[in-house]
Amino acid sequence: MKKETGFNEIIRKVRKDLFGKGPERIHTTFVNNMAITILHGNLTPTEKFLALEEEGRNMVHAARTKMVQKVYPTHFKKDLEAYMNSKLLHLFSDINVEDDIAMSVFLFEDKISN
Repeated sequence: MKKETGFNEIIRKVRKDLFGKGPERIHTTFVNNMAITILHGNLTPTEKFLALEEEGRNMVHAARTKMVQKVYPTHFKKDLEAYMNSKLLHLFSDINVEDDIAMSVFLFEDKISN
């Protein structure tokens, strides 16, 4: 199994555990010490309904980005570090609610090798 595939499975499980729905599609690219992950089809039916109005879009965006940034380092850091065999230094995450595309950049201590 490619390293990206295993990494994507961890991310899918984390998102499903956090939000009740995992992304429909995940693509990860490793560059130096970064894992750059693009996630398509993230929103739950309730979030899609909320996102019909601007205030709801803002709320979904804030909840999604803050939750990912808060929960990954505290609850899933050990799993990610064990799989990557490197310390997770930083996580940057954002979501485009209108297009239902999210992006996360995981910055690890060591260069990632396949």
